[in-house]
Amino acid sequence: MREIGHFIGGKHVPGTSGRAGDVMKPMTGEVQARVALASRSEVRQAVENARAAQPGWAATNPQRRARVMMRFLDLVHAEYDALAELLALEHGKTIPDARGDIQRGLEVVEFAIGIPHLMKGEFTDGAGPGIDVYSMRQPLGVVAGITPFNFPAMIPMWKFAPAIACGNAFILKPSERDPGVPMRLAELLVEAGLPAGILNVVNGDKEAVDALLDDPDIRAIGFVGSTPIAEYIYARGAAAGKRVQCFGGAKNHMIVMPDADMEQAVDALIGAGYGSAGERCMAVSVAVPVGEATADRLLEKLVPRVEGLKIGPSTDPEADFGPLVTREAVERVRGYVDLGVEEGADLLVDGRGFSMQGYENGFYMGGCLFDRVRPDMRIYKEEIFGPVLSVVRARDYEEALRLPSEHEYGNGVAIFTRDGDAARDFAAKVNVGMVGINVPIPVPISYYTFGGWKRSGFGDLNQHGPDSIRFYTKTKTVTSRWPSGVKEGAEFVIPTMR
Repeated sequence: MREIGHFIGGKHVPGTSGRAGDVMKPMTGEVQARVALASRSEVRQAVENARAAQPGWAATNPQRRARVMMRFLDLVHAEYDALAELLALEHGKTIPDARGDIQRGLEVVEFAIGIPHLMKGEFTDGAGPGIDVYSMRQPLGVVAGITPFNFPAMIPMWKFAPAIACGNAFILKPSERDPGVPMRLAELLVEAGLPAGILNVVNGDKEAVDALLDDPDIRAIGFVGSTPIAEYIYARGAAAGKRVQCFGGAKNHMIVMPDADMEQAVDALIGAGYGSAGERCMAVSVAVPVGEATADRLLEKLVPRVEGLKIGPSTDPEADFGPLVTREAVERVRGYVDLGVEEGADLLVDGRGFSMQGYENGFYMGGCLFDRVRPDMRIYKEEIFGPVLSVVRARDYEEALRLPSEHEYGNGVAIFTRDGDAARDFAAKVNVGMVGINVPIPVPISYYTFGGWKRSGFGDLNQHGPDSIRFYTKTKTVTSRWPSGVKEGAEFVIPTMR
C-alpha cells in the first residue's frame, strides 16, 4: 500500500507524528493509500525550510521565475494522462472531468508566466521640483494555501502559481482525501527548476491547519472549502495579523426565462447540476423557471434526462459522473434528500437506491430531482454538494432575480434567455459575484478574478487574475530627490509637490 508523507525541502519526507489517514478509492470503497497527518512541529519544519529558501527566490528576476513556470507547464502536459488517472482514482470524478480539473489549473500557471509584466510598478517623472515618485511590488515572504478535495489539481495551482511567480515561498496543505496529485505537482515544479523549499507540501488535518494559521512567519493564507471553515480560518488568520482570502459554500441558481432555448437550458442543467456528482462549488443546484408554463416545459424535458444519467466508475469513458468522494459524503447527501421529502418537496427522480453492479462497495448515488422547492426549506438554504437539483418556480422575473440576490450565498448565478435587455438587467442587478448569461458555470478565464460574494467569500481580494498578484505582493512607494534639487535649511511642514 502506498504511504504518502510530506514534501519538504525538495524531497519526500515520511510523517513523524504517528498519525495517518486513509486515502480511499471511491469507485470500489477500498483503502488505496495511507497519508501522514502532520504535527505542529512538522508544519514548522516546512515553514523554516521555506523561510530559508525564499530570499534567494525573491532575488531571482521575474523572467527567470517565469521560465520555471514554462518548464512546469511542459512537464505537466507530458504527464497529463497519468495525472488525470491518479486524480480520478483518488477523487472519484471521471477521467475527462479530471483532465478539465488539471487544465483549469494550468491556465492560471499560463497567466503567472506573465509575471514580469504583472509585477511592474508605476513611475512619475517630475512629480515635484526635482522629485520623482515610483512604486514597486515585492513578495510577502512565506505564504500558504489550504485546498479542498473536489479540485485537487486546479485549486492548488490557482494558489501556488501566482504566489511563487511573485517571489514568495509557498506551503500547501491539500485535502488529505486525495493528496496524490498535489504531491506530484510539487515534484514536477522542482524538476522544472524551482529551488528546494519554495514549494513545500504538508498533509494533515485541523492540527496542521491551526499550525499554519498561528505561525508568525506565514504572512498570507488562502482557503477554499465550506463556509463554516472559511469563517474560522478568516477570523483566526486575520486575528494573527495575516492577509487572508477564504472562499466558502454556494447555492448557485440558474434562471430559465420563458423565451429560453429549452434544449440548451436542459443540457446546461444536466452538465452543471450533475457533473462531478455535484461536488463543485460552482455546480448549479437550483433551477428557477419563470412561470408555471416554463416550469412544466422544462421538467417535461429534464425528468427523462435525469432518469437516464449514466453513473459509473471513474475509468468508464461513457459515464456522466462517478462516485462521491467518501461514504460519509453519500450518507450526508442521502440525508438531505430524506429531509427534502419530509419538508414537502416533490421528489421527481430518486437516486438514493442506486447501486453499481460490480462496485457495490463504491460510493455511488444516482441523480435526484426535486420540484416545488420553497425558499424556506433547508434543501434550498443549505449546500448539499451532491447530485441533487432543486426546482424553485418563480412567478415572474422580479421573483427570479430576488431569489439568488437574497440567498446567503453569492458564488455564481446564470440566466438563460434570448432577451438581451433582460440579461443585461439581470447581470447589473443580481447580488452575486459571478454571472453567466447562457453559460451555466460562469468560472472566469484565468486573467479575470474568481470570487463569490456574501457568505461565499471572505476577504478583499479574489483568486487568480490581477487580484492574485495584489494578494501575494505588497506595494512600496519611493519618493526621491537628488542633491541638486535640495533646498538648504530644515522644513517643518508636511512635504508637498509644489
